[in-house]
Amino acid sequence: MIYLDNAATTMRKPQEVIDAVATAMGTLGNAGRGASSSAMGAARTIHECRERVARLLGCPRADHVAFAPNSTAALNCAINGLVGEGDRVVTTVLEHNSVLRPLNRLAAERGVLVEHVGCDEFGRLDMEELERLVVSGTRAVIVTGASNVTGNAVNVARVSRIAHAAGAVCVVDASQSAGIIPIDMVGQGLDVVCFTGHKALMGPQGTGGLAVAEGVDVRPWNVGGTGVHSFDPMQPEDWPTRLEAGTLNGHGLAGLTAGLEFLDANGGVKAMGEHEVAMARRLYEGVSDIEGVAVYGDWGTFSSDESPLRAGVLSLNVGDISSADVSDMLMQGWGIATRPGAHCAPLMHEALGTREQGVVRFSTSWFTTQEEIDMAIEAVREIAQG
Repeated sequence: MIYLDNAATTMRKPQEVIDAVATAMGTLGNAGRGASSSAMGAARTIHECRERVARLLGCPRADHVAFAPNSTAALNCAINGLVGEGDRVVTTVLEHNSVLRPLNRLAAERGVLVEHVGCDEFGRLDMEELERLVVSGTRAVIVTGASNVTGNAVNVARVSRIAHAAGAVCVVDASQSAGIIPIDMVGQGLDVVCFTGHKALMGPQGTGGLAVAEGVDVRPWNVGGTGVHSFDPMQPEDWPTRLEAGTLNGHGLAGLTAGLEFLDANGGVKAMGEHEVAMARRLYEGVSDIEGVAVYGDWGTFSSDESPLRAGVLSLNVGDISSADVSDMLMQGWGIATRPGAHCAPLMHEALGTREQGVVRFSTSWFTTQEEIDMAIEAVREIAQG
Protein backbone atom coordinates (compact mmCIF):
# COMPACT_ATOMS: atom_id res chain seq x y z
CA MET A 1 0.00 0.00 0.00
CA ILE A 2 1.10 3.55 -0.77
CA TYR A 3 0.17 5.31 2.46
CA LEU A 4 -0.64 9.00 1.98
CA ASP A 5 -2.94 9.55 4.96
CA ASN A 6 -0.35 10.72 7.48
CA ALA A 7 -2.35 13.78 8.56
CA ALA A 8 -4.77 11.27 10.12
CA THR A 9 -2.03 9.11 11.63
CA THR A 10 1.41 7.93 10.63
CA MET A 11 0.93 4.24 9.99
CA ARG A 12 4.57 3.59 9.14
CA LYS A 13 6.35 3.88 12.48
CA PRO A 14 10.10 3.61 13.02
CA GLN A 15 11.07 0.16 14.27
CA GLU A 16 12.48 1.87 17.33
CA VAL A 17 8.99 3.02 18.29
CA ILE A 18 7.53 -0.47 17.93
CA ASP A 19 10.37 -1.97 19.97
CA ALA A 20 10.02 0.66 22.71
CA VAL A 21 6.30 -0.03 23.15
CA ALA A 22 6.85 -3.80 23.19
CA THR A 23 9.58 -3.49 25.81
CA ALA A 24 7.50 -1.10 27.93
CA MET A 25 4.54 -3.48 27.86
CA GLY A 26 6.65 -6.09 29.61
CA THR A 27 8.57 -3.90 32.03
CA LEU A 28 6.73 -0.74 33.08
CA GLY A 29 4.35 -0.45 36.01
CA ASN A 30 2.26 2.56 37.02
CA ALA A 31 4.14 5.83 37.54
CA GLY A 32 3.56 7.42 40.92
CA ARG A 33 1.88 4.33 42.29
CA GLY A 34 4.59 2.78 44.44
CA ALA A 35 8.35 2.49 44.74
CA SER A 36 8.85 -0.77 42.84
CA SER A 37 11.38 -0.91 40.03
CA SER A 38 8.53 -1.19 37.50
CA ALA A 39 6.75 1.90 38.89
CA MET A 40 9.98 3.90 39.03
CA GLY A 41 10.83 2.77 35.52
CA ALA A 42 7.51 4.13 34.29
CA ALA A 43 8.12 7.40 36.11
CA ARG A 44 11.57 7.79 34.53
CA THR A 45 10.19 6.99 31.07
CA ILE A 46 7.44 9.59 31.40
CA HIS A 47 9.89 12.18 32.75
CA GLU A 48 12.21 11.66 29.79
CA CYS A 49 9.30 12.06 27.38
CA ARG A 50 8.28 15.27 29.17
CA GLU A 51 11.76 16.69 28.75
CA ARG A 52 11.92 15.80 25.06
CA VAL A 53 8.52 17.34 24.35
CA ALA A 54 9.55 20.50 26.22
CA ARG A 55 12.66 20.80 24.03
CA LEU A 56 10.64 20.16 20.89
CA LEU A 57 8.17 22.94 21.70
CA GLY A 58 10.58 25.40 23.29
CA CYS A 59 8.82 25.14 26.64
CA PRO A 60 11.32 26.15 29.35
CA ARG A 61 9.76 24.02 32.08
CA ALA A 62 9.33 20.29 31.45
CA ASP A 63 6.93 20.04 34.40
CA HIS A 64 4.56 22.31 32.46
CA VAL A 65 4.11 19.58 29.84
CA ALA A 66 1.01 17.60 30.78
CA PHE A 67 0.11 14.42 28.92
CA ALA A 68 -3.30 13.49 27.53
CA PRO A 69 -4.62 10.75 25.21
CA ASN A 70 -4.54 13.03 22.14
CA SER A 71 -4.75 16.66 21.06
CA THR A 72 -8.56 16.60 21.32
CA ALA A 73 -8.33 15.83 25.03
CA ALA A 74 -5.53 18.39 25.41
CA LEU A 75 -7.59 21.10 23.69
CA ASN A 76 -10.61 20.31 25.86
CA CYS A 77 -8.34 20.60 28.90
CA ALA A 78 -6.94 23.95 27.74
CA ILE A 79 -10.24 25.45 26.58
CA ASN A 80 -12.26 24.40 29.61
CA GLY A 81 -9.39 25.33 31.91
CA LEU A 82 -8.97 28.84 30.52
CA VAL A 83 -12.42 30.00 29.41
CA GLY A 84 -15.10 30.89 31.94
CA GLU A 85 -18.75 31.83 31.87
CA GLY A 86 -19.47 34.86 29.69
CA ASP A 87 -15.90 35.08 28.32
CA ARG A 88 -15.10 36.15 24.77
CA VAL A 89 -13.00 33.88 22.53
CA VAL A 90 -11.67 34.44 19.01
CA THR A 91 -10.88 31.45 16.81
CA THR A 92 -10.81 30.81 13.05
CA VAL A 93 -12.63 28.99 10.26
CA LEU A 94 -9.50 26.88 9.77
CA GLU A 95 -10.10 24.93 12.96
CA HIS A 96 -10.76 21.26 13.56
CA ASN A 97 -13.82 20.17 15.54
CA SER A 98 -11.44 19.55 18.43
CA VAL A 99 -11.52 23.33 18.85
CA LEU A 100 -14.95 24.15 17.44
CA ARG A 101 -17.07 21.70 19.42
CA PRO A 102 -15.69 22.54 22.89
CA LEU A 103 -16.27 26.21 22.09
CA ASN A 104 -19.76 25.51 20.74
CA ARG A 105 -20.62 23.72 23.97
CA LEU A 106 -19.31 26.61 26.07
CA ALA A 107 -21.33 29.03 23.94
CA ALA A 108 -24.50 26.99 24.44
CA GLU A 109 -24.05 26.16 28.11
CA ARG A 110 -22.02 29.01 29.61
CA GLY A 111 -22.77 32.02 27.47
CA VAL A 112 -19.28 32.22 25.97
CA LEU A 113 -19.10 34.54 22.94
CA VAL A 114 -17.15 32.91 20.09
CA GLU A 115 -15.98 34.88 17.03
CA HIS A 116 -14.55 33.19 13.92
CA VAL A 117 -11.90 34.83 11.74
CA GLY A 118 -12.29 34.08 8.05
CA CYS A 119 -9.86 33.26 5.26
CA ASP A 120 -9.37 34.03 1.58
CA GLU A 121 -10.03 31.73 -1.38
CA PHE A 122 -6.67 30.01 -0.82
CA GLY A 123 -7.52 29.23 2.80
CA ARG A 124 -5.10 31.84 4.17
CA LEU A 125 -6.10 33.34 7.50
CA ASP A 126 -7.36 36.94 7.33
CA MET A 127 -4.93 38.63 9.72
CA GLU A 128 -6.59 42.02 9.34
CA GLU A 129 -9.90 40.58 10.47
CA LEU A 130 -8.10 38.91 13.36
CA GLU A 131 -6.77 42.27 14.47
CA ARG A 132 -10.26 43.77 14.29
CA LEU A 133 -11.89 40.97 16.27
CA VAL A 134 -9.28 40.59 19.01
CA VAL A 135 -10.20 43.52 21.23
CA SER A 136 -9.66 44.32 24.88
CA GLY A 137 -11.62 41.89 27.03
CA THR A 138 -10.98 38.89 24.79
CA ARG A 139 -10.05 35.95 26.99
CA ALA A 140 -8.35 33.67 24.46
CA VAL A 141 -7.31 33.41 20.82
CA ILE A 142 -7.26 29.79 19.62
CA VAL A 143 -5.68 28.95 16.29
CA THR A 144 -4.30 25.97 14.41
CA GLY A 145 -0.61 25.83 13.60
CA ALA A 146 -1.42 24.40 10.16
CA SER A 147 -4.71 23.55 8.49
CA ASN A 148 -5.48 19.84 8.26
CA VAL A 149 -7.37 20.52 5.00
CA THR A 150 -5.06 22.83 3.03
CA GLY A 151 -1.74 22.38 4.82
CA ASN A 152 -1.38 26.16 5.06
CA ALA A 153 0.70 27.21 8.06
CA VAL A 154 -0.40 30.08 10.30
CA ASN A 155 1.98 32.75 11.55
CA VAL A 156 1.39 31.91 15.20
CA ALA A 157 3.95 34.46 16.42
CA ARG A 158 1.90 37.26 14.81
CA VAL A 159 -1.31 35.78 16.23
CA SER A 160 0.29 35.76 19.65
CA ARG A 161 1.33 39.42 19.40
CA ILE A 162 -2.22 40.38 18.47
CA ALA A 163 -3.64 38.32 21.33
CA HIS A 164 -1.26 39.70 23.94
CA ALA A 165 -1.84 43.29 22.85
CA ALA A 166 -5.49 42.79 23.84
CA GLY A 167 -4.65 40.97 27.06
CA ALA A 168 -5.70 37.55 25.71
CA VAL A 169 -3.90 34.23 25.93
CA CYS A 170 -2.82 32.45 22.74
CA VAL A 171 -3.60 28.74 22.37
CA VAL A 172 -2.17 26.80 19.40
CA ASP A 173 -3.47 23.48 18.08
CA ALA A 174 -0.23 21.93 16.84
CA SER A 175 -1.77 18.64 15.70
CA GLN A 176 -0.54 19.16 12.12
CA SER A 177 2.52 21.31 12.83
CA ALA A 178 4.44 19.71 15.72
CA GLY A 179 7.37 17.81 14.26
CA ILE A 180 7.08 19.52 10.86
CA ILE A 181 7.19 23.25 11.59
CA PRO A 182 9.53 24.51 14.33
CA ILE A 183 7.74 25.71 17.46
CA ASP A 184 9.34 27.99 20.06
CA MET A 185 6.89 28.85 22.81
CA VAL A 186 9.13 31.55 24.28
CA GLY A 187 10.32 33.06 21.01
CA GLN A 188 6.83 33.02 19.47
CA GLY A 189 5.05 34.05 22.65
CA LEU A 190 2.73 31.04 22.81
CA ASP A 191 0.82 30.46 26.04
CA VAL A 192 -0.49 26.94 25.41
CA VAL A 193 0.49 24.46 22.71
CA CYS A 194 -1.62 21.29 22.29
CA PHE A 195 -0.06 18.38 20.43
CA THR A 196 -0.67 14.77 19.45
CA GLY A 197 1.95 12.06 19.32
CA HIS A 198 0.63 9.78 16.58
CA LYS A 199 1.14 12.02 13.55
CA ALA A 200 4.43 13.69 12.58
CA LEU A 201 6.02 12.74 15.91
CA MET A 202 5.56 9.10 14.86
CA GLY A 203 4.51 7.92 18.29
CA PRO A 204 1.66 5.53 19.11
CA GLN A 205 -1.99 6.50 19.11
CA GLY A 206 -3.24 7.45 22.56
CA THR A 207 -0.43 9.95 23.20
CA GLY A 208 -0.52 13.74 23.24
CA GLY A 209 -0.79 16.63 25.64
CA LEU A 210 -0.32 20.33 26.21
CA ALA A 211 2.60 22.56 27.11
CA VAL A 212 1.74 25.61 29.20
CA ALA A 213 3.84 28.76 29.60
CA GLU A 214 4.84 29.75 33.09
CA GLY A 215 2.31 32.08 34.69
CA VAL A 216 -0.63 30.83 32.61
CA ASP A 217 -3.31 29.37 34.86
CA VAL A 218 -5.10 26.40 33.31
CA ARG A 219 -7.69 25.17 35.79
CA PRO A 220 -7.89 21.38 36.20
CA TRP A 221 -10.58 19.92 33.93
CA ASN A 222 -10.21 16.18 34.56
CA VAL A 223 -9.89 15.44 38.26
CA GLY A 224 -9.27 12.22 40.13
CA GLY A 225 -6.47 9.96 41.25
CA THR A 226 -2.92 11.24 40.95
CA GLY A 227 -0.94 8.91 43.20
CA VAL A 228 0.01 11.84 45.45
CA HIS A 229 -1.82 14.03 48.03
CA SER A 230 -4.47 11.33 48.38
CA PHE A 231 -6.13 13.03 51.36
CA ASP A 232 -6.59 16.37 49.57
CA PRO A 233 -10.28 16.77 48.68
CA MET A 234 -9.46 18.74 45.53
CA GLN A 235 -7.08 18.16 42.62
CA PRO A 236 -3.47 19.01 43.59
CA GLU A 237 -2.29 22.39 42.31
CA ASP A 238 1.32 21.49 41.47
CA TRP A 239 2.45 20.91 37.88
CA PRO A 240 1.95 18.70 35.95
CA THR A 241 -0.23 16.75 38.41
CA ARG A 242 -2.98 19.37 38.26
CA LEU A 243 -3.74 18.39 34.63
CA GLU A 244 -3.00 14.66 34.79
CA ALA A 245 -5.74 12.74 36.59
CA GLY A 246 -5.58 8.97 36.31
CA THR A 247 -3.00 6.54 35.00
CA LEU A 248 -0.85 7.90 32.20
CA ASN A 249 -0.14 5.89 29.04
CA GLY A 250 3.38 4.94 30.02
CA HIS A 251 3.62 2.31 27.28
CA GLY A 252 2.58 4.79 24.63
CA LEU A 253 4.84 7.53 25.99
CA ALA A 254 7.78 5.12 25.79
CA GLY A 255 6.97 4.85 22.09
CA LEU A 256 6.58 8.61 21.75
CA THR A 257 10.01 9.08 23.34
CA ALA A 258 11.44 6.73 20.72
CA GLY A 259 9.66 8.71 18.00
CA LEU A 260 11.19 11.94 19.26
CA GLU A 261 14.61 10.30 19.41
CA PHE A 262 14.16 9.14 15.81
CA LEU A 263 13.22 12.67 14.79
CA ASP A 264 16.37 14.10 16.41
CA ALA A 265 18.59 11.41 14.90
CA ASN A 266 17.36 12.21 11.38
CA GLY A 267 17.96 15.94 11.28
CA GLY A 268 15.21 17.18 13.57
CA VAL A 269 12.09 19.15 12.73
CA LYS A 270 13.75 21.09 9.90
CA ALA A 271 14.80 17.97 7.99
CA MET A 272 11.51 16.18 8.61
CA GLY A 273 9.46 19.17 7.53
CA GLU A 274 11.52 19.86 4.44
CA HIS A 275 11.13 16.27 3.24
CA GLU A 276 7.37 16.17 3.80
CA VAL A 277 6.88 19.52 2.09
CA ALA A 278 9.15 18.52 -0.80
CA MET A 279 7.04 15.41 -1.40
CA ALA A 280 3.82 17.47 -1.23
CA ARG A 281 5.35 20.01 -3.60
CA ARG A 282 6.23 17.24 -6.07
CA LEU A 283 2.63 16.05 -5.92
CA TYR A 284 1.35 19.59 -6.47
CA GLU A 285 3.57 20.11 -9.50
CA GLY A 286 2.39 16.83 -10.96
CA VAL A 287 -1.37 17.26 -10.53
CA SER A 288 -1.97 21.01 -10.71
CA ASP A 289 -1.94 21.13 -14.53
CA ILE A 290 -4.18 18.09 -15.05
CA GLU A 291 -7.43 19.16 -16.69
CA GLY A 292 -10.36 18.93 -14.29
CA VAL A 293 -8.24 18.77 -11.14
CA ALA A 294 -8.76 21.51 -8.52
CA VAL A 295 -6.06 21.91 -5.86
CA TYR A 296 -6.82 23.79 -2.65
CA GLY A 297 -4.60 25.89 -0.43
CA ASP A 298 -1.75 28.35 -0.84
CA TRP A 299 0.97 26.86 -3.02
CA GLY A 300 2.80 30.10 -3.74
CA THR A 301 5.42 29.68 -1.00
CA PHE A 302 6.89 26.52 0.40
CA SER A 303 9.98 26.90 2.55
CA SER A 304 12.70 29.27 3.68
CA ASP A 305 16.02 28.95 5.45
CA GLU A 306 14.12 28.94 8.73
CA SER A 307 11.33 26.39 8.29
CA PRO A 308 8.72 25.01 5.93
CA LEU A 309 5.82 27.40 5.49
CA ARG A 310 3.22 24.65 5.24
CA ALA A 311 2.51 21.10 6.27
CA GLY A 312 2.85 18.14 3.90
CA VAL A 313 -0.84 18.17 3.00
CA LEU A 314 -2.41 18.51 -0.45
CA SER A 315 -6.17 18.41 -1.02
CA LEU A 316 -7.82 18.17 -4.43
CA ASN A 317 -10.96 17.29 -6.32
CA VAL A 318 -11.39 15.71 -9.73
CA GLY A 319 -14.20 17.37 -11.67
CA ASP A 320 -17.51 16.88 -9.91
CA ILE A 321 -16.72 13.32 -8.77
CA SER A 322 -17.42 12.71 -5.11
CA SER A 323 -14.24 12.85 -3.04
CA ALA A 324 -15.26 9.52 -1.48
CA ASP A 325 -15.43 7.91 -4.92
CA VAL A 326 -12.04 9.30 -5.95
CA SER A 327 -10.45 8.10 -2.73
CA ASP A 328 -11.98 4.66 -3.25
CA MET A 329 -10.69 4.51 -6.84
CA LEU A 330 -7.20 5.37 -5.61
CA MET A 331 -7.31 2.57 -3.06
CA GLN A 332 -8.93 -0.08 -5.25
CA GLY A 333 -7.00 0.70 -8.42
CA TRP A 334 -3.57 1.66 -7.15
CA GLY A 335 -3.43 0.78 -3.45
CA ILE A 336 -3.11 4.45 -2.49
CA ALA A 337 -4.51 5.41 0.91
CA THR A 338 -5.94 8.94 1.15
CA ARG A 339 -8.73 10.54 3.15
CA PRO A 340 -11.88 12.01 1.55
CA GLY A 341 -14.68 14.08 3.03
CA ALA A 342 -14.81 16.97 5.46
CA HIS A 343 -11.88 16.08 7.74
CA CYS A 344 -13.70 17.33 10.88
CA ALA A 345 -13.17 20.91 9.66
CA PRO A 346 -16.64 22.10 8.61
CA LEU A 347 -15.97 25.85 8.52
CA MET A 348 -12.90 25.37 6.32
CA HIS A 349 -15.00 23.47 3.79
CA GLU A 350 -17.70 26.14 3.93
CA ALA A 351 -15.01 28.73 3.13
CA LEU A 352 -13.57 26.68 0.25
CA GLY A 353 -16.99 25.85 -1.18
CA THR A 354 -16.47 22.10 -0.77
CA ARG A 355 -19.22 21.34 1.73
CA GLU A 356 -21.00 18.87 -0.55
CA GLN A 357 -18.11 17.32 -2.46
CA GLY A 358 -15.50 17.33 0.27
CA VAL A 359 -11.89 16.96 -0.86
CA VAL A 360 -9.41 14.14 -1.31
CA ARG A 361 -6.51 14.72 1.09
CA PHE A 362 -3.01 13.40 0.41
CA SER A 363 -0.57 13.78 3.30
CA THR A 364 3.09 12.82 3.35
CA SER A 365 5.55 11.60 5.98
CA TRP A 366 9.27 11.05 6.44
CA PHE A 367 8.84 7.65 4.82
CA THR A 368 7.09 8.93 1.65
CA THR A 369 9.18 8.38 -1.49
CA GLN A 370 9.33 10.12 -4.86
CA GLU A 371 8.22 6.89 -6.50
CA GLU A 372 5.07 6.80 -4.38
CA ILE A 373 4.29 10.42 -5.25
CA ASP A 374 4.80 9.74 -8.96
CA MET A 375 2.40 6.81 -8.74
CA ALA A 376 -0.17 9.06 -7.07
CA ILE A 377 0.22 11.66 -9.82
CA GLU A 378 -0.34 9.04 -12.52
CA ALA A 379 -3.38 7.67 -10.68
CA VAL A 380 -4.99 11.12 -10.43
CA ARG A 381 -4.26 11.70 -14.12
CA GLU A 382 -5.96 8.45 -15.15
CA ILE A 383 -9.02 9.17 -12.97
CA ALA A 384 -9.31 12.68 -14.44
CA GLN A 385 -9.05 11.35 -17.99
CA GLY A 386 -11.82 8.85 -17.26
